[in-house]
Amino acid sequence: MARKALKLASWTSMALAASGIYLYSNKYLDPNDFGAVRVGRAVATSALTPLWPWPVFLQVHLRSARRLCELCCANRGTFIKVGQHLGALDYLLPEEYTSTLKVLHSQAPQSSMQEIRQVIREDLGKEIHDLFQSFDDTPLGTASLAQVHKAVLHDGRTVAVKVQHPKVRAQSSKDILLMEVLILAVKQLFPEFEFMWLVDEAKKNLPLELDFLNEGRNAEKVSQMLKHFDFLKVPRIHWDLSTERVLLMEFVDGGQVNDRDYMEKNKIDVNEISRHLGKMYSEMIFVNGFVHCDPHPGNVLVRKHPGTGKAEIVLLDHGLYQVLTEEFRLNYCHLWQSLIWTDMKRVKEYSQRLGAGDLYPLFACMLTARSWNSVNRGISQAPVTATEDLEIRNNAANYLPQISQLLNHVPRQMLLILKTNDLLRGIEAALGTRASASSFLNMSRCCIRALAEHKKKNTCSFFRRTQISFREAFNLWQINLHELILRVKGLKLADRVLALICWLFPAPL
Repeated sequence: MARKALKLASWTSMALAASGIYLYSNKYLDPNDFGAVRVGRAVATSALTPLWPWPVFLQVHLRSARRLCELCCANRGTFIKVGQHLGALDYLLPEEYTSTLKVLHSQAPQSSMQEIRQVIREDLGKEIHDLFQSFDDTPLGTASLAQVHKAVLHDGRTVAVKVQHPKVRAQSSKDILLMEVLILAVKQLFPEFEFMWLVDEAKKNLPLELDFLNEGRNAEKVSQMLKHFDFLKVPRIHWDLSTERVLLMEFVDGGQVNDRDYMEKNKIDVNEISRHLGKMYSEMIFVNGFVHCDPHPGNVLVRKHPGTGKAEIVLLDHGLYQVLTEEFRLNYCHLWQSLIWTDMKRVKEYSQRLGAGDLYPLFACMLTARSWNSVNRGISQAPVTATEDLEIRNNAANYLPQISQLLNHVPRQMLLILKTNDLLRGIEAALGTRASASSFLNMSRCCIRALAEHKKKNTCSFFRRTQISFREAFNLWQINLHELILRVKGLKLADRVLALICWLFPAPL
């Protein structure tokens, strides 16, 4: 243990020495910006956070999670972004961490109006009053990299103005370097833990998220790609007033997708929203391979369309997308088909194709958030229970080294898909729709379409293409029939429950 303490002291000294460069290269005088302060916070928090796999008291986890959350809020920017990512790792971290860190999605620190004016002045070359008829000082929301303000243009159009925090771009590369040093220190102390994938993902994705023009292009691409979904709304981009740090878009109001009270008040069907969300993401993942990877509740709104009165999903924040290779997408389609229809031989085959190796049972459990017993029985056969959820969380601590090893070996594309899956499951849990089999059936439909399209694209024979189309139609018909049977069973069950209630509590004469 003394040797480990010496190693930690050495790595800490290196981190503190590196902070000198940070101090002199930063033009802002806020103490939060000084490398010594930021590094000191990070080192102190890391030293006090238990990362070893043996059990600790819940109070220790909770106290450590709060320290980590405070560190993210104090250091801001990249730290909040990584904290948000950690908050989505339900399959990896204790509940005390994930529930505490989830607040970072909606409670990130704000930039001052003076800083917002400065960014707009530098990027658009004009003052706020020259560009807008009115501009709300209080932001609609604040995220890790930016905050959004409501404004009205001089022609009367209401817009949402997304403005990047002024210091985040300068600090991001240094923060990532600091995280890399800390993770290397943890690896020296606990070699079984492999968290370098977290740094690699931040290095790859953060520059893209900091470019708001890239976000605008993603928004237009997904809007065009999913234009056949009349329930989806992607706000239009105002390109004439957008830069890498300022993004102007159509203002669209609504309630967060996990707000059941808002939906009940506005007569929006919770189950319909859940089905729409599943259809939308199944299409992105399995059919198009272009996936919005940040569907936390602040980025997914619901509303009644002002004209038609139909329920609509509003998709915001298009900075983080994962582009899937065709090989990955098709293997992932096959894997989910095998999981849904309980073909365990193919579950093993396609899990191993996706890099899981001998850890394929653990991989299947992480993908589905179900126990291995449930995976073997069929994930679409029985709903998840509170007992099963608790069992999965308790076992996660015991398998932490294996999970860490698995995440280091799967394709990098899988990491954001796992994060997206967990965020979507969190929404389903909040809406009380996670037990529904409809999400699996929608996924299966998209898998069938994607695999059939790939086969048709790779054959020149008209007869063969026709055969594939007939097979596709038959498989889709089977799913429709299966869904109909489930609904009929549900109605029968409801009738029996109602009859039992009437028998137990007869109406007064």
